[in-house]
Amino acid sequence: MAAIVRLGSVCHRGVKPLFYRSTLLARPLVVPHKDQESPYHLSARIHASQTVNSKYTGSSSNAASLHWTGERVVSILLLALGPAAYLYPGPVVDYSLAAALTLHGHWVGIGQVLTDYVHGDAKIKMANTGLFLLSTVTFAGLCYFNYNDVGICKAIALLWSK
Repeated sequence: MAAIVRLGSVCHRGVKPLFYRSTLLARPLVVPHKDQESPYHLSARIHASQTVNSKYTGSSSNAASLHWTGERVVSILLLALGPAAYLYPGPVVDYSLAAALTLHGHWVGIGQVLTDYVHGDAKIKMANTGLFLLSTVTFAGLCYFNYNDVGICKAIALLWSK
């Protein structure tokens, strides 16, 4: 209540705050165009950029569908590998976890962040190169850990046992 009184006292002095103006509170849903007689919706003017996702522009929509399906398969595989790692720890599950975690982090994690926030052809190429290098180093590091140490399953079991 004190904030409303304070806001009212500022408005009486001739200073109008930015968020108190009625023009910002009530916006029209349609806007009349100066060349047309009838108004049109604002959403009709919103369009996506041509270079937002140029990854699949040269190929068919089947490639995007297969990519989406692959992401979902890896996510479901990770759900199944959790109990398998607990019940049957071993090299097969360790290497499966290494591959699934790397693919999941590549596609669903950092790959989606890059798709959403990196724009410009040169920046996209640099970001994708960095992502491939990071994914390669991650997979190589997990495989190295599996081969030369106790493995992912037993390492997590050791963390929980202490």
